Amino acid sequence: MFAFWEDDGQDDHDADLIRGGPNSDLSLTQARLNFKSFGASEERFLESVRAPREEEK
Repeated sequence: MFAFWEDDGQDDHDADLIRGGPNSDLSLTQARLNFKSFGASEERFLESVRAPREEEK
């Protein structure tokens, strides 16, 4: 689950590529790292996301 990440078909085999489009200048790998670190694909979205529920951790 990625806060404010649009599924564009990118997957593990090309996760390091930056495709542009709906996910801007982020690779899937970077968005995953960001989500793990602070709970959103980008810091600018933090005000719009909730903390994960216990069952989502």
